[in-house]
Amino acid sequence: MFEIGNSLREARQRQGVDFTQAEQATKIRGKYLRALEEERFELLPAQTYVKGFLRSYAEYLGLDGQLYVDEYNSRYVTGEDEAPLRTRRSSAPPPRRPRETRGVLLALSAIAIVTALVIAAWNFGAPPDQSDDLLDNRAPGAVSKKRPKASVSKRARPNRSRTAAPRNAKLLLRAAYGSTWVQVHAGSPSGPQLFAGTLEEGRTMGFEKRRLWLRIGRPGTLIVKLNGKRRALPREAGPLDVTVTPRSIRPASA
Repeated sequence: MFEIGNSLREARQRQGVDFTQAEQATKIRGKYLRALEEERFELLPAQTYVKGFLRSYAEYLGLDGQLYVDEYNSRYVTGEDEAPLRTRRSSAPPPRRPRETRGVLLALSAIAIVTALVIAAWNFGAPPDQSDDLLDNRAPGAVSKKRPKASVSKRARPNRSRTAAPRNAKLLLRAAYGSTWVQVHAGSPSGPQLFAGTLEEGRTMGFEKRRLWLRIGRPGTLIVKLNGKRRALPREAGPLDVTVTPRSIRPASA
């Protein structure tokens, strides 16, 4: 668990954004953005709006919107939200009467029998050598050349979609086991500095870039998530430099 409101407020203040700018960019009224940061979700119109606003505001600040929605669901959504669905299901129309069902089955059986008789009569009356003549008139190998091409093209398409990878690295740092000093740059150590300071115990901070470089004073104090999946860092006593990409977190080269 982490503090939803404090994390949003810190991300906004760190980027120097006020509520007027955030309102213009997200199309969400400033009073609702303030309510999200204060975790006063009862001020928003409905729970559906809470999740949508929370996701949009977090992604605007460069955070993982789905992570914040999941945290909201785990803390504020209860089983009562499923009551309308159960009520809707209970109001379904009653089952058909046995007589109606029996009549439908008889009608379907009659149709199936007639269809079978028509197919049998057609097969019995067709010229016996017609299909053989058609096959013999084709050039040899014509059928075998066309079929593999269609099957290969159909199989190739799903494989391309499976290899798609996230374009940006969405990194979430949480000081779960103590405070630590953190320095974050976009791209490399010489890239723009995104943050430099102490991440207090219990606080959470998020970043989203194509590539990140971090120097962590006490890596063993952090819980790290990359694109929603938890990643382990060495629990070392000394500083640790790491490079973060959409696929991995690895020690930075010297």
